[in-house]
Amino acid sequence: MKTRSNPRNGALVSTSQGHPHDGKELHRIVSAAMVFRGPSTLSATRNPRGTGLLNTDQLRSTFISVCLWLTLLVAPLTAQNAGLSGLITDPAGLVVPGARVLVQSADTGGTRTVSSNQRGEYSVPALLPGPYSITIEANGFKTVHQSGVVVEVGQRARPDFALTVGSNSESITVPAIAPLLNTADASVSTVIGNRFVENLPLNGRSFSSLIDLTPGVVLVPTNFHEQGQFSVNGQRPDANSFIVDGVSVNLGAAGNGDLLGQSGAGQLPATSAFGGVSNLVSLDALEEFRIQTSTFAPEYGRSPGAQISVVTKSGTNTFHGTAFEYFRNDKLDANDWFANANGLARPELRQNDFGSVLGGPIVKNKLFFFGSYEGLRVRQPHVADTYVPSLSSRQSAPTAVQPLLNAFPLPNGQDLGNGTAAFSASYSDPSSLNSSGIRIDYLLSPKVVIFGRYSDAPSSLAQRAPGGDEYSNVEHIKYRTQTLTLGSDQTLTPQLTNEFRLNYSRSRAHSFYTLDSFAGAVPPPDSLLYPAGYSAGSARFLFYGGAGLEFLSGEYADNLQQQINVTDNVSRIVGQHQVKFGLDYRRQNARAGLEPYTAEYGFLSLANVLANTVPRSICRCGSSSKSTSDLLFRREGISSISSITPISGVPSAISVLLNSGNRRRCWVHPWGAAVIVAV
Repeated sequence: MKTRSNPRNGALVSTSQGHPHDGKELHRIVSAAMVFRGPSTLSATRNPRGTGLLNTDQLRSTFISVCLWLTLLVAPLTAQNAGLSGLITDPAGLVVPGARVLVQSADTGGTRTVSSNQRGEYSVPALLPGPYSITIEANGFKTVHQSGVVVEVGQRARPDFALTVGSNSESITVPAIAPLLNTADASVSTVIGNRFVENLPLNGRSFSSLIDLTPGVVLVPTNFHEQGQFSVNGQRPDANSFIVDGVSVNLGAAGNGDLLGQSGAGQLPATSAFGGVSNLVSLDALEEFRIQTSTFAPEYGRSPGAQISVVTKSGTNTFHGTAFEYFRNDKLDANDWFANANGLARPELRQNDFGSVLGGPIVKNKLFFFGSYEGLRVRQPHVADTYVPSLSSRQSAPTAVQPLLNAFPLPNGQDLGNGTAAFSASYSDPSSLNSSGIRIDYLLSPKVVIFGRYSDAPSSLAQRAPGGDEYSNVEHIKYRTQTLTLGSDQTLTPQLTNEFRLNYSRSRAHSFYTLDSFAGAVPPPDSLLYPAGYSAGSARFLFYGGAGLEFLSGEYADNLQQQINVTDNVSRIVGQHQVKFGLDYRRQNARAGLEPYTAEYGFLSLANVLANTVPRSICRCGSSSKSTSDLLFRREGISSISSITPISGVPSAISVLLNSGNRRRCWVHPWGAAVIVAV
């Protein structure tokens, strides 16, 4: 158990310390496999074939093999490819077996060839979303060319064809087709394509803004305990699954505290410092995405909420590119009312969202590329209207606490008569995002397609007065998301296809607090706030002088989430049935970067600050390599310790007699963390 201050409201609260193993959490998710550990209570049994006894290892191996094949039939699959299937008939409505079906991509020229079965049915699974043309050939019938067939992500479309009696040399060309409907299952979903996204003005240009357009989606406020951003059909906000190019991107890392929270278990998507998902896919690199909200297939069975499947753009046989710049500027806006009322200048407003994409062939009909970059620069205007310690309070305060009061901006308004004075100012918070990605597609043969995609998206945000009180206190948040995905689609036979994906991703969130000289504030030196050997880069310091008078300095969170995701999905056409089975393996390694030293001074009121009385103070020491006496408060006139013996080993408690006569109690965790709390 550790005690810390909530930087939002200044209250001292108690939270769990986390995991005792260096702040690490490891999650391994295996579909289609069962792992057994520990000795078995059975040593041997009779072999049913009468050839002797089966030992424990043979029993375990046989049982695992049976369970493996059983679970393969119902394993969660994360494939995002589309598929075509339909019925081929003659003019009398009778089925046409043995018809040759050629499906060709309009973008890359890649082809797939299948034949209709004895029931006249054909099926072409594992197609990338996009436009296709279909050619039907059969003996004794005219050839049919159907162009403009567009399949969407995750769609199982069914175009049927009725052939006309005639020679194969004659052909019928159909230039367009009605939008294909999903008649294969009862899933409820919404597809949002790139053309719709490009033509819709989106503030922040993140596709997450479009999720609210889906029926059943309700936006919810976020907090530390519930960090999901929306709920679907009453499910919890952290029950949604995000998939990009067939692999999971539920690897968000929390940056608002030193505990992992829901992000440690892979329940949240990786986001940028802005809270959106432009770090995953830039809008101009997005082909389309589908949101399934209910009755979806078992392949999406890991999370009960929405299944958001995203497919990125790939290169084609022609070069295509765009460049864009969206901006906002304070020169086009009026001044804030509160700034006008206090005679303040208009704060700076800047929003520049710029970037470009380019795709095309490297080797025509064989090798393609698609690259994207998006940069976002924002300066968000704010107006401060609050109170700070008055000049008389700073001058009359004891010498030991004067540096703490001088860390606040100088007042520029009337004295409020309670030791504080009014303060107002205008300012702007800067933030930035750089999201880039590159995708390579290679048509190894008409039956094998290989692709690889890498993306890197660092983002940052600097927020002044994060708790809404101390305006010389700045919270810095830095996020970085990196993903590398390799995949291959193979048509082994006209009835057997395979989809393979391999992914490594990492998401890091780092946040820390600083004090600056905003409006005449004087930041105290590190030597005053931290003991020898520590600084703002390795420790944390909190001052709480009552409501509205607090600041935080130093490290706050440095969390890392890493993921390895391997999926393999096989589709087999057996008669009039299509069977799918596969494997989804996810290994997630979450690390919480806990700071080794934390000091918190809880004066609780300005009167206690001026009297140099500390009703509550806390010191947490996370390193057992240093003596505890080096990690506790030793500020003269605030709280000093006469003597303390370094503690290590098993949990224990000792009483420490302070110079002031107050007694403190020290708890030492088994992994070396010490907590000092006033009692």
